[in-house]
Amino acid sequence: MSEPLAQEGSATSSSRFCAFALVFGIAFALLYVLCDMAKLPMFTYHPGTDRIDWGYAAARRDEGPAMYWYGWLATSALGASILGVLAAGLSENIRSKIPLALAWVVPLFLLPILLYSLKFYWRWE
Repeated sequence: MSEPLAQEGSATSSSRFCAFALVFGIAFALLYVLCDMAKLPMFTYHPGTDRIDWGYAAARRDEGPAMYWYGWLATSALGASILGVLAAGLSENIRSKIPLALAWVVPLFLLPILLYSLKFYWRWE
C-alpha cells in the first residue's frame, strides 16, 4: 500500500518542479529584458575599483566602466525564483494549464527587444 502512495507523492513533486522550472524560465527572460530596458540592476559592479553599489550607479570619471549585467542577473533570478515557487504552489489543475510552448515563444519574442537595447554598441562612427 505504501508504494503507490510514494509514487503519487513523487509524481506531485515532479509536477511541482516542472511548474517551477517552466515559470522560472519564462519569468527570468521577461525580468531580464525589463531590468535591462528600465535600468534596474540589484547592484552595480565597478571593476576598476572593485566597488559594488546597490541599485543603479553611473560610472564615475576616471574609474572605468560600470557593469550592470551581474545585477540584472541577480534581480532576474530572485524575481523568477519567487514566481516559480508561487507557481509550484498552485493546484495541479491550474499548473497543468500553463502552456509549455511559452518556454521558447517568450524568449524568441524578447530576443529582438534585447538586441534593440544593445543598439548603443552597434554605432558605426
